[in-house]
Amino acid sequence: MTRRAAAAALAACVGAAALAGCATSPPQPDPVQLQLADLGTRLTRVERVVDNRSLLDLSNQLEATRADQRTLHNEIDELRHRLDQDRKRELALYADLDGRLKKLEAEQAAVGGVGAAGAGTGTAGAGGGAGAAGAADQSAAPTASANAAASGGASASDQSAASPASSASAAGGDQAAYQAAFDQLKGGDYTKAASAFKRFLADYPSSDYAPNAQYWIGWTYYVNREFEPALHAFQAVIDDYPSSAKVPDAMLNVGYCEVELKHRAEARRVLGQVIAKYPGTSAARLAAKRLAEMRAESR
Repeated sequence: MTRRAAAAALAACVGAAALAGCATSPPQPDPVQLQLADLGTRLTRVERVVDNRSLLDLSNQLEATRADQRTLHNEIDELRHRLDQDRKRELALYADLDGRLKKLEAEQAAVGGVGAAGAGTGTAGAGGGAGAAGAADQSAAPTASANAAASGGASASDQSAASPASSASAAGGDQAAYQAAFDQLKGGDYTKAASAFKRFLADYPSSDYAPNAQYWIGWTYYVNREFEPALHAFQAVIDDYPSSAKVPDAMLNVGYCEVELKHRAEARRVLGQVIAKYPGTSAARLAAKRLAEMRAESR
């Protein structure tokens, strides 16, 4: 083998070895690609943190909404309870009024029968006057005409010589006006009944039925849930007619009005006053019952 051929063979071997070395060495990573991969990883972590915070905010908002909803449910339940209590009290008041009206009607029928039986003995005037008084209200005092008839009656000349006011009373003017207003009350037309009772007080301010008329004015306001004017009307019974049999009931209803107006301390004071001043009466019993309800509601 010549030298030239040996040199060529050696060069070929060196080239093959170099190629083999290049084939086995790993490729070098691109720095730009490495930086991009690192940025992608960091961006993914940031997005996860942001997503977690958003979920936390949503969770907090949801919990706050649930808390508001629970509060609203509690308020609704409380309002329902109060509404039920108001309905029960109104039913009790209506039942009390209905019982009184039935008692008056029974007294009217009984007194009417007595008046009819006494017509043949010259006592028809007394029976008719008392019957009208009983129909109007059980706590009203006898009218002038009833008193006159009970004492033996008056002659035609005496009646014609009487004063105009006495003649009107003898003719039953105040009784008729009061009865008409009371009939409207029994019929449930409270607005017209209030107007009729007010006209009655204007026409007959000194009538024996005036305290009762003032009391029923307050009642018409109360059943229409006008508690402020109702309170003043009931208070007028207490202030203007202190000797009337309507005062205990008027004072009781003043306490009821104070309850409805959310004046609880004043309501307790007035209801306690009813119990102290008029023990054993239906007004005192109703006052004690309402005070017990107030104590139960405050627990």
